[in-house]
Amino acid sequence: MFSKTRVTEKPHTPPSPAAPGTDAVAPAPHHDRPEAPAASPARRNAPSILSPDLTVVGNIRTEGDIQIEGTVEGDIRAHQLVIGETATIRGEIVGDEVVVNGRVVGRVRGLKVRLSASARVEGDIIHKTIAIESGAHFEGSVQRQEDPIANGPTKKLAPPASE
Repeated sequence: MFSKTRVTEKPHTPPSPAAPGTDAVAPAPHHDRPEAPAASPARRNAPSILSPDLTVVGNIRTEGDIQIEGTVEGDIRAHQLVIGETATIRGEIVGDEVVVNGRVVGRVRGLKVRLSASARVEGDIIHKTIAIESGAHFEGSVQRQEDPIANGPTKKLAPPASE
C-alpha cells in the first residue's frame, strides 16, 4: 500500500547502463579499494557488556572497555571498567579507569578510580587518582601509587576483617 523510502534514496528504477552525467556508480572491485585504516589506540570500540543475568566464574582480561552488570567470581583486567549498580564482583579489578557503581569484594587497582554513591567496596584500593562520592560504602584501605596497574603483586594493605 505505502512505500517508505529514505530521503537520500531515489525512486526505484530498473538497472540500466550508466550514462555520462548520471549518479550511477559501479562498485569497485575489492582489490582496488583503499584499505580501511586500522583502529588506532586513541579510538575505542564500544564496550563489551555483561548483562545482569550473566554469571562468570573465572578471570576476564581485555585490552578494551567492559561494562559489567552481572556477577563475576574472578579477577578482571581492562582498559576502562564500569561496574554497574546490579553487578557483584568477587576478585581483583585492574584498569586504567575504574568506575564502581555496584558491589566489589576484593582489591581495586587503577590509574583513575571512582566510587559512585551506589558503590559498595570491601577491599583495598590502590590508585593514582581517586574520587569517592558521598553515600559510597567503602571498607578497606586506600593507597596512592604512581603506577598502580603494574603487573607486580602488591602487598596486602589491611588485615582481614574477620581477625
